[in-house]
Amino acid sequence: MRVLVTGATGYIGGRLVPLLLEAGHEVRCLSRDPGRLDGLPWRSRVEAVAGDVLTPASLAPALNGCDAAYYLVHAMAGGAGFEERDRQGAHNFREAAAAAGLRRIVYLGGLAPEGDGLSKHLLSRHEVGKILVEGPVPVTELRAAVIIGSGSMSFEMLRYLTDVLPVMTTPRWVRNRCQPIAVGDVLGLLVRAAADAEPVSRVLEVGGPDVLTYQQMMRIYAEEAGLRRLIIPVPFLTPRLSSLWVGLVTPLPPRVARPLIGGLSTEVLVRDQNAQEVLPYFPLPYREAVRLALATPPEAVATRWSDAAPSPAHPAPGDPEWSGGAVFTDRRVIPTDAAPHHLFWAFSRIGGDVGYYGLTWAWRLRGILDRLVGGVGLRRGRRHPEHLREGEALDFWRVDRINPGSLLRLQAEMRIPGEAWLQWEVEPMEEGADLVQTAIFRPRGLLGRLYWYIMAPFHSYIFPRMAWKMAAAAEERSYSCP
Repeated sequence: MRVLVTGATGYIGGRLVPLLLEAGHEVRCLSRDPGRLDGLPWRSRVEAVAGDVLTPASLAPALNGCDAAYYLVHAMAGGAGFEERDRQGAHNFREAAAAAGLRRIVYLGGLAPEGDGLSKHLLSRHEVGKILVEGPVPVTELRAAVIIGSGSMSFEMLRYLTDVLPVMTTPRWVRNRCQPIAVGDVLGLLVRAAADAEPVSRVLEVGGPDVLTYQQMMRIYAEEAGLRRLIIPVPFLTPRLSSLWVGLVTPLPPRVARPLIGGLSTEVLVRDQNAQEVLPYFPLPYREAVRLALATPPEAVATRWSDAAPSPAHPAPGDPEWSGGAVFTDRRVIPTDAAPHHLFWAFSRIGGDVGYYGLTWAWRLRGILDRLVGGVGLRRGRRHPEHLREGEALDFWRVDRINPGSLLRLQAEMRIPGEAWLQWEVEPMEEGADLVQTAIFRPRGLLGRLYWYIMAPFHSYIFPRMAWKMAAAAEERSYSCP
């Protein structure tokens, strides 16, 4: 079949595409920025089209000629108002799928009982499924609870909480039960679901063989990781307080942690066994899924929850027109004796364990301040110590563009009143090469301009120091391995 995959840059989508190719399908990927797919190993084997489920006109060409489509987008990372964006996206996709004559839509939703009392996150997941099924195209909705796999949002939250805190004071929801499922089992079911030939819609609840409380899941993780942990439930930690606490300890920003924690406040168990009848499967036990995730080194992780870019920021209400045209820059040119490929090596290592070439304390302080105001901070780290690809997260940046050997541009995802980029270029010279470092800031409103002027004294010290140290590292590498 020819299938369309939305959310191909996300955690599930990025792992699903190669499995669909292995199954013999032709794959087309829908992305707001197809360039973010360029660094992925399967890019040359798929067709990429630009589009967004919130832009109806972009969906018709994306779905044209397709037999089935995977709906794997979710607006939760965009913060407040994600429910309305989810509704609009599902409605647009349903209408476009009908017009294209699609044979099936496969949607990955959230496992939860029907009825009142669900979190906004789970209600939105169910609502998206209901909107999709209202169209003429049959929908297979797989509902899963906690997905266990290296890089998944739920697993990384569990990992950081257990790794960082030797004594955990946990809220009451850690006693709620769920049925965690390995990411490999979810992916296998998604691949098989597209081949369902019956023209009916289905809701299939899927889960692993173990029914566990979140507290038990933490204990098993600690055992597999070789850690000794004491867990003390505290009744006064509400979901909101829990999300702030999780936001400080884990890489998840509070705007993501809040709806996720809200979902954990509900017991999520498989109550309908239709999935075993339609798509028989033999899921991996929880302990084995954890063991498999821990055995995967960070640089070998195919996708991470942070790979999916958040929804584009919208202008602040009342933002004056005159603020939109201003762009502030800080440009540094450092002549070096280094070979061009060594300069590229130097700046492509930035972030993660390497840091920012000096003043590590200042960058860590900036990360802590960002966490305190609801940003992502530095805890996301980087996927690989030296290699980058477009669209992936790097600390509180995202790789906006990379030209191997010549250019790297990072876009800021810290909480700031505007948009910011940090860019490095290599300019080859007759002898050696110049390192060109440019910081770019597009302010939003008066607050954005004030932010730039307040930060200017710090930038005047941090930016040149970073560029000189980066150039020195490249020269040292050139001398040691020409």
